[in-house]
Amino acid sequence: MSKGRVLCAMSGGVDSSVSAALLKEQGYEVIGAMMRFWPDNKRTDTFDSCCSPDAAYEARRVADQVGVPFYLLDYRDEFKRNIMDPFIADYAAGRTPNPCVNCNTKVKFDALVKKARMLGCEYVATGHYVKRVDREDGPNGEKRVEFHRGDDPRKDQTYFLWGTPRDALAHIIFPVGEMEKPRVRELAEQHGLITAQKPESQNICFVPGTVKEFVSEFIPQKGGPIAEIRTGEVVGEHLGTQFYTLGQKKGLGLFKTHEVRFVVHLDPDTNTVWVGDYEDCQWHGLKARSANYLLDLASLPRELDVQVRYRATPVRARVVQADEAGFELEFYEPQFAVAPGQSVVLYDGPRLLGGGLIEDHSRMLPALRWPKKRAPLTLSR
Repeated sequence: MSKGRVLCAMSGGVDSSVSAALLKEQGYEVIGAMMRFWPDNKRTDTFDSCCSPDAAYEARRVADQVGVPFYLLDYRDEFKRNIMDPFIADYAAGRTPNPCVNCNTKVKFDALVKKARMLGCEYVATGHYVKRVDREDGPNGEKRVEFHRGDDPRKDQTYFLWGTPRDALAHIIFPVGEMEKPRVRELAEQHGLITAQKPESQNICFVPGTVKEFVSEFIPQKGGPIAEIRTGEVVGEHLGTQFYTLGQKKGLGLFKTHEVRFVVHLDPDTNTVWVGDYEDCQWHGLKARSANYLLDLASLPRELDVQVRYRATPVRARVVQADEAGFELEFYEPQFAVAPGQSVVLYDGPRLLGGGLIEDHSRMLPALRWPKKRAPLTLSR
């Protein structure tokens, strides 16, 4: 007897390929599906890793090997509206976005879960390294589902899933979430899957070359001043605020090249890049917007672990304030170069609790002080 119908999201990579094979072995009725993101007029150097026409071909071949049907689902409009357009808008506003978080939040675990229900599927499965934990210890014995860090700390992907709609948790499963990557490749070899040795994709799927090159196609390049955050002294010229990130210290174009400065604030409204010393780039806390919680807000711990970027070591923080819209945290130890637009993700040990988008500090900025022998640049307004 079937354990239920599951829509397995297949990217053409080894993790989702093994997920489909395992689900079939475990007795699920599996439907393979890939979300089409690339446009008809896609550039030859974009969408060439995951989510590409070649990847779709490989995913279809894996579905044939496993013996499950495969469908290519059209999500081009959703991807442009929810991923690509906000990506450009964030850089224009001086933020550093994470498109993979948006993709999981608004497309894979929202739109795709809804599509799965329309197809009569009880579950959506993905190849994420995330552990699903089922509990039956609610006040009245009710069941609940938690997401926990994957068992392979090098591959844990819970950071990207904080925005998952809470009502979708029970409908998502992760067949490889409790495995390490070498074991996944071993299983792929055992099943004879064509993706067994396929290398991992590391780049943003829709960005050819560098992010700087991509962003420059959409946001006009306009030079402006680089100024000291404490004094307002103009100490250099930049090429456009969209080309800089918090914490950056190389390639700043300072007049005095021997000085060590870090980007501490980006102000597109005045077209100014503000720099300072290491201490100026330390964050003692943060505010987050667009919050999403995977538990009742009243149950949110007052002290928890937070992660402010993927690959960052979790740090301890105190919840100063939290509501449905956002929250404020105070770090026990200052954190360097916390980037507005990135995600701050909340944990209780291994359990994923939710997260939000980091807001910039509100600052009292000094007036610009220009060098005596250098004419002021024209600022955008």
